Amino acid sequence: MSERIDHVVIHVQQHIDDAAAHYAQLGFTLTPRGHHSKGTSNHLAIFGDDYLELLGVEPRNASQPGVQWEHPQGLAGLVFKTADADRTWADLSARQIALEGSAPGAFHRPVEVDGEWLGDARFRTLRIAAALVPNGRVFFCEHGTPELVWRRQWQEHPNGARGLAEYVYVSPDPAASATLLTQAFGAETISFHAHGVRFQAGPVAVWYLTREGVARHYGIDIALVPQQIERAIGLTVRVATRAQTRTLLTDNGVQVLEGAGGQLVVAPAQAQGVILAFT
Repeated sequence: MSERIDHVVIHVQQHIDDAAAHYAQLGFTLTPRGHHSKGTSNHLAIFGDDYLELLGVEPRNASQPGVQWEHPQGLAGLVFKTADADRTWADLSARQIALEGSAPGAFHRPVEVDGEWLGDARFRTLRIAAALVPNGRVFFCEHGTPELVWRRQWQEHPNGARGLAEYVYVSPDPAASATLLTQAFGAETISFHAHGVRFQAGPVAVWYLTREGVARHYGIDIALVPQQIERAIGLTVRVATRAQTRTLLTDNGVQVLEGAGGQLVVAPAQAQGVILAFT
């Protein structure tokens, strides 16, 4: 079982076309619209070893049972890598972590590039019990066909994006919220800080912060951080150079905030409910 992040999910409640347009404006190269066998649709921003997923439901599938993610718009999925979903299921069960269902689930989506069908991208996933993750999901993903996901033509982004850097939760009690990952991966992956708790997932840091901590972490007005809710709220992306990213965003009409530590920050209203930072 790996503590490395595979991808993160931004839940799109309304029109996935609008979400894709917003993230293209933010400088991400997005894959063509994909359609899962279970009814959801997506666009991906593929990086070197991980990716960002915009996930929604097209109107034609909206009434399909179980297809809707019943979470607020914005960051709603933290997904870890696994090379063996069955082994990970056994490992998590041995650690007494409640899981959804009785075994990993499988699904697929066709992959088409320039009108040519390349095959079905296949996945097996297991999800931690919904009651343990307020307003979102934590799950593990086994890729059966990684060559259909990590394709070179999708890995170059006008904003210079190279990979995920941070995934940030807002929580009234960060230590309590971090208990789940501590139980799953061990206490050695956790460190405690003034305004919250940090979990190191390979090159990506997962933060559980108070509302004040989120504002300090990003160097933004606390009014941009939602109140009285526990959920994933912030995403930081590594870029080649901040100058390249700033120029792209400014040229595309995106308002850029000067964040803490030199980060470039985009307010939630411009990023589908996500505090989006570039470092």
